[in-house]
Amino acid sequence: MSKKKQNPQANIARNEFTNLVFNLFSANSENAFNFRQTASQLGITDKREKDQVRSILEQLCLQGSLVEMNRGKYKLNPKLITAIAKANTVTGIVDMKATGKAYIISPDLPEDVFIESNNTNHALNGDKVKVHIFPKRKNHKTEGIIVEIVERAKKQFVGIIHVSKRFAFLVPDSPLISVDIYIPLTALKGAKHGQKAVALITEWPEKATNPIGEIIHVLGQPGENNVEMNAILAEFDFPLEFPKAAENEAKRIKNEVPAEEIAKRRDFRDIWTCTIDPVDAKDFDDALSLQILPDGNWEVGVHIADVSHYVTPGTAIDTEAYERGTSIYLVDRTIPMLPEQLSNLVCSLRPDEEKLCFSAVFKMNDKAEILNEWFGRTVIKSDRRYAYEEVQVMIEGAEGEYKNELMTLHNLSSKLREERFKKGSIAFKSQEVKFKLDEKGKPVGVMIKEQKEANWLIEDFMLLANRRVAEKIATRKNKDGDAKTFVYRIHDEPNPEKLIRFSEFLQKLGYRFQTTSRKSITASFNSLFDQILGKGEENMIETIAIRTMARAEYSTHNIGHYGLSFKYYSHFTSPIRRYPDLMVHRLLQWYLDEKPSASQEEYDEKCKHSSDMERKAMEAERASIKYKQAEYLMDRIGEEFDGLISGVSKWGIFVELTESKCEGMVSLRLMNDDFYYLDEENYRIIGQRWGKIYRLGDNIRIKVKKIDLQKKQMDFDLVRER
Repeated sequence: MSKKKQNPQANIARNEFTNLVFNLFSANSENAFNFRQTASQLGITDKREKDQVRSILEQLCLQGSLVEMNRGKYKLNPKLITAIAKANTVTGIVDMKATGKAYIISPDLPEDVFIESNNTNHALNGDKVKVHIFPKRKNHKTEGIIVEIVERAKKQFVGIIHVSKRFAFLVPDSPLISVDIYIPLTALKGAKHGQKAVALITEWPEKATNPIGEIIHVLGQPGENNVEMNAILAEFDFPLEFPKAAENEAKRIKNEVPAEEIAKRRDFRDIWTCTIDPVDAKDFDDALSLQILPDGNWEVGVHIADVSHYVTPGTAIDTEAYERGTSIYLVDRTIPMLPEQLSNLVCSLRPDEEKLCFSAVFKMNDKAEILNEWFGRTVIKSDRRYAYEEVQVMIEGAEGEYKNELMTLHNLSSKLREERFKKGSIAFKSQEVKFKLDEKGKPVGVMIKEQKEANWLIEDFMLLANRRVAEKIATRKNKDGDAKTFVYRIHDEPNPEKLIRFSEFLQKLGYRFQTTSRKSITASFNSLFDQILGKGEENMIETIAIRTMARAEYSTHNIGHYGLSFKYYSHFTSPIRRYPDLMVHRLLQWYLDEKPSASQEEYDEKCKHSSDMERKAMEAERASIKYKQAEYLMDRIGEEFDGLISGVSKWGIFVELTESKCEGMVSLRLMNDDFYYLDEENYRIIGQRWGKIYRLGDNIRIKVKKIDLQKKQMDFDLVRER
């Protein structure tokens, strides 16, 4: 039966049979059974199902899980008895493929474990599972069978409702979910045929092909902007609204600063202060102050919204903020970590309003050398709210309000940046895709925003504050000499093998890349980026360079930040939108008050959760961009565009359009002028007969062939020279 028409009451699927048979022999390791005895033990009487049991016994014997004692009689392989007794199973994460096959990723193994679709045992993508590994056959990949689901990655799924007279199914949007969810008609919660909804899996009986669920949210008609954006949030398990308890707590917090609180803090209200943010920002969590001191040096204050004053541990707001971990920035909306009463009003450093802050204040000379520093709680009153574009035109020569102050900050930040790069910080560039949306949320235009000096001005001072806060705590020791528990933002060194492959690849293009030391690597990166600027291979090389790098994350174990070349680094500057920054504020004040070290075990778990939620938020943000890009190209089917090859695989060429950054694929099977094969090592495909080469970074022209909005998939045709 096809995926879309499966009935949960259908006969046991082959993967359930395999699990049942293997588990029977595992539980009766001293006994031997033929196929009839096996079927009897399992309560199977149907002839067709008995035949399946016979086939599975032969398959498990071939895999080495069973041995044939005499003709047609099987027993658990004695080698496995010892292995099972020693709990020789591996725990890992399921990487499910659209075909239903899977790989198990585990740090305990040198390679991933392949799982046939009939051996997945109800596991779904992302689940944490235990796997029994089959004895490895010569020249074969490592294979196994999932024997236990330790932890589900998710329980709720987004999809389209299909309703019939007797039952309904939710067909998941995700191609990685290879089964539909059976929904009893009594559990539809008003969902209609063809609507998009969110289902919660309530049970998955052992002998059922499909899980059973209930509808928990009816999102609406597919294709509507609000429906699709909420669907993305639900797909990544982000809540669609705040709990009532958190909202009620937030409403009780007043947007006023009591005089008795001001008296406890260092007062910056009379010192010139400003915020610089995107033009559409609503939560202003950082501000800069500037004043010249009597000795001719500068005092620069980095003022961060004091969220920890309003959000205390154990409250409903704090519990929800921790669960979310971060704000999420979809194309058309922000899903804040904190209720809007806090994020957009009480904590937001709005101009001409007294605001409570946690500040890092630096005394520096004209060379931006730090002469003194202070950390503590403050009160400020911002004089001006700037958009990046306003400041940028002043940097480029235009006149504007408080230009002298801004130019002083610009000059100091430039020197901080110059020093940072001199010490090995890597100058990765970043571009941001922005959509112009109509009143219904449909994209009618695309803009590519690049960071400029105004962005760097803010970034340099935020980096300074983050670095010095981390350094202050990292160098404070307990009485026993150990470092105090703290939340660091760490970035590990690149994988040496990846770097060597990258270096060898660059040599083929005529570039040199030294990998002999950390200093030579960072210098090589920055030199390389200067050399490729404006060249055809720029995009390709930058793409591969980023792929060689490790992923930054939160940890209590400080190893420094490789990309920034900082020995100590943390996140202190965005507590409105990142929970780790709120943790840093609490820990910093705790240690300023000379308190003992916090529990490392507690903060280890919080760091892991924060890193996980950050990754999920990034995936949701990318999904919203991908959806809007597909929607943008829906009206442009048949049109031609210039693009760059952004990836190559055995399936096709991925092309990023120059104008809009939309990425789609040219299928190799549709390139019928030759038979093309993948040269993975050199990031290219080659025509077997004529030798035509397409490689990562090449400029090509495509025609939009087909758009699948639900899959966020864009298919292109290659336009060849005539």
